[in-house]
Amino acid sequence: MTDRLTLTGIVKHYPGVLANDGVALEVAPGEIHAVLGENGAGKSTLMKIVYGSVRPDAGEIRVDGQLVSIRSPQEARQLGIAMVFQHFSLFETVTVAENVWLGLDPTMSLAEVSARIVAKAGEYGLDLDPARPVHTLSVGERQRVEIVRALLTEPKLLILDEPTSVLTPQAIERLFESLRRLASTGCSILYISHKLDEIRTLCSRCTVLRAGRVTGVVDPRDQTNASLSRLMIGAEPPPLVHRPARTGEIALAVRGLSLPKRSPFGVDLIDIALELRTGEVLGVAGVSGNGQQELLAALSGEDSRSAPDAVVLLGKAVGSASPGRRRNLGLHFVPEERLGRGAVPVLSLAQNLLLTRREAVRAGGWIARGALMAQASAIIGRFGVKAGGPNSAARSLSGGNLQKFIMGREIDAQPKVLIVAQPTWGVDVGAAAQIRAALLALRDAGCAVLVVSEELDELFELSDRLVVIARGRLSPPIARANASVEQVGIWMSGLWPGGPTEPVQDIRELAA
Repeated sequence: MTDRLTLTGIVKHYPGVLANDGVALEVAPGEIHAVLGENGAGKSTLMKIVYGSVRPDAGEIRVDGQLVSIRSPQEARQLGIAMVFQHFSLFETVTVAENVWLGLDPTMSLAEVSARIVAKAGEYGLDLDPARPVHTLSVGERQRVEIVRALLTEPKLLILDEPTSVLTPQAIERLFESLRRLASTGCSILYISHKLDEIRTLCSRCTVLRAGRVTGVVDPRDQTNASLSRLMIGAEPPPLVHRPARTGEIALAVRGLSLPKRSPFGVDLIDIALELRTGEVLGVAGVSGNGQQELLAALSGEDSRSAPDAVVLLGKAVGSASPGRRRNLGLHFVPEERLGRGAVPVLSLAQNLLLTRREAVRAGGWIARGALMAQASAIIGRFGVKAGGPNSAARSLSGGNLQKFIMGREIDAQPKVLIVAQPTWGVDVGAAAQIRAALLALRDAGCAVLVVSEELDELFELSDRLVVIARGRLSPPIARANASVEQVGIWMSGLWPGGPTEPVQDIRELAA
């Protein structure tokens, strides 16, 4: 049987980096084939070569046995290749349907596209509203748009780059069922993920990359997480040591926080109450689009409409205070969206430090360039960021390496309160272990840490207590030791005692 895709001797150089070094890859029709490797191993570059958005320096590509030169994504789509990128490629100012329409038959009407989106999203268990502007969507919802857009092209080869990084366990399970059904029709799937359990569950073959070279091709079902880690990073990640929390005073308190949504597609926050103490990690679970964005904006200061005493930070009423005022009091924040919010794409890593760090700024606003470069270099070294140095543009890094830098920037600031959204989104197992260990070290040093994540395994690893957000309401807290994945999954549907499945009064009455 002729392979659906054959890569031979693929080479790609970037300044100072050999991203792909003679890579070979074979994918059969109907096969779900994993590509595994640490951040910066060359996975995304290889997939972009297959999709035509990057040209290789050497090597051959064959599709269904035919030698091809894929010069653009349009040519890739004509060959039946579709891709879901780790960094989303969506236009924020137009709707979901208009974004999807751009990649489909132009003779179709927008109404037809909208109907197809609803049908395909329902088929794959991915809730989507075609009329919503993309800028109103959470990261998880944008992931759904990318997946549905790719599926609507009816591909022969579907490339998925970290497709479950911000999906809930329930959504992941439905997606896997759909991918297996898609593969049974003959569609080949190239699946990139750092989640080893997913690869072992879903894929029948796995090509492992390290430093741009293939280190092995294995059946992941016959492997353990430890053996896959050794192939990928040359070692097993160190076990996470989670000591009992030694909590202190209340560092962040939210009382009666109710805010009407700022956009027609947002979520009202309804009577939010929580307490976060020094020396603990509080995890916030929930299905994407249930108020996480709105809660994070209210806590970080991006939304300062609440009453001053609705948010109390280290004894100071800050509900109406700016992000800068809260940062000066010791609160640091990592948003879920890396490029554009966590970092300015065109600025260097050193320049991006200045977004939240001011140590290198001298009197009169002068920047001590040497100090800034040294500070950026220290973070790059401490967190193992693969980059060309502190002058590298943020957009030149792989998603996982940019995440490591942004997390390192805020952790290195030694905050009193740290709020983090999706802390290990898109990072490899070794880097994820390092980031989680750094967060627990901050906690042990007395920092109060709030983690918003759609990865329940991550929340159970990190958290001392858990809450769930659903439809803009927050569940009662529960100690991690007393919680189960099943219970939290039920609560994510709002099914806790007194949860949002019961009658909810109008938000404007609560906010009055």
